[in-house]
Amino acid sequence: MSSNRDWVNQTLGDPDEATPASSMPTITTGKILALALPSLGALIAEPLFTIIDSTMVGHLGTPQLAGLGVASTVLNTAVGLFIFLAYSTTSLTGRHLGAGRRDLALRSGIEAMWLAGGIGAVAAILLAAFASPLLTWLGADAATLPHALAYLRSSAPGLIGMFVVLAATGTLRGLQDTRTPLIAASVGAAFNAVANWVLMYPLGLGVAGSGLGTALTQTLMALFLGGIIARAARREGVSLKPSTYGLFASAAEGTPLLIRTITLRVALLATLSAVTSISTQALAAHQIVWTLWSFAAYVLDALAIAAQALAGFASGTGQRGAMQPLLRTLSRWGLGFGAVVGVVLALTAPWMSRIFTTDLTVIDYATTAIIVSAFFQPVAGYVFLLDGILIGAGHGRYLAAASLLNLAVYAPVLWLIAHSSVLASSPALALALVWLAYSAVYTGMRAFTNGYAARTL
Repeated sequence: MSSNRDWVNQTLGDPDEATPASSMPTITTGKILALALPSLGALIAEPLFTIIDSTMVGHLGTPQLAGLGVASTVLNTAVGLFIFLAYSTTSLTGRHLGAGRRDLALRSGIEAMWLAGGIGAVAAILLAAFASPLLTWLGADAATLPHALAYLRSSAPGLIGMFVVLAATGTLRGLQDTRTPLIAASVGAAFNAVANWVLMYPLGLGVAGSGLGTALTQTLMALFLGGIIARAARREGVSLKPSTYGLFASAAEGTPLLIRTITLRVALLATLSAVTSISTQALAAHQIVWTLWSFAAYVLDALAIAAQALAGFASGTGQRGAMQPLLRTLSRWGLGFGAVVGVVLALTAPWMSRIFTTDLTVIDYATTAIIVSAFFQPVAGYVFLLDGILIGAGHGRYLAAASLLNLAVYAPVLWLIAHSSVLASSPALALALVWLAYSAVYTGMRAFTNGYAARTL
């Protein structure tokens, strides 16, 4: 028992040494990297679940792999929409920790995990019940539908565990611990590979076995992370039972971030729709550019997670001016990393495109669009870091309202491009204009609205 206690103390900190509300530590490069690097590892480990499933299911046949593709799109969308369970919990937990109330920090995490479990259960039931019409609407044909149904229904129960993992991860991040979620994600990915193989091949469950293996892994990860938080909560005398007030508080903290997430998704879908109207080759080129943009976003997400934890703590201290040094430091990080990524993308654009295709037209379209997106990478870096700071400081309602404004400005510009004669005369220019609109107008509006709010911190 003593070894378990020591490990929990090392992971979550000893409550007898809780940081007083008046203490705001100096933000150093080491502190930022200590939070960001494990977060990056966890972010990279999470897509391994889909990669592992795809690799194994692909050996069963093309219809099976296609069915997995449709079903995983549904599941990934559900998880993406409810990512606020991690973000809002990081903010709330961090603010309590900054105020010197580790007990309230842990309590907010417990409430968030109960809320996450409830949302996950509802989502799992709805997906299982409406799986067939949903997958058919997404384009699953007679050959792929049985496999898509098998995967979606077998993996749907894992949403309960996955959503609890999101809330537990947010709790640990708010407590300045990003190492434990990395361990859970890494071990989980390894276990998932073994479980899937056993269920798919020796036990002969096929695609359904892949879904069951993933659901089992997600459930075990939830038990692991939840157990760590529960042990720390018991040591603080914090109840593990949910309360009506606590559940509503967690929901109120997360709802604005859900609105923000939805508007971000709508912007991406609108962008995709505009590109689809250009040509098939432009759509292929867009996928290349988006893949590179998303890869850079992984690192920026890791820095934003560090920003969430640090900003939550700074906000909780109640010290006037505690946020400004953090804001200046992290803004420089975002701008600096964005500049480095932008230079690398601009210089390597022709070769980057050739990694994905041998179609010279697609390469030409993608190269131009990559250079356009590269120019605005510093803006993207600034936006990501300010997102993290504002979420950590509890400005979710502002971000929700700003996201609607950003979309309202971006959508008409995108519509004008989509209905312009340039689409037919020059597809390469049309794609470049779409990416100019996304990078300069949409990302630029996010930078403007985030920067406006940051001035009040």
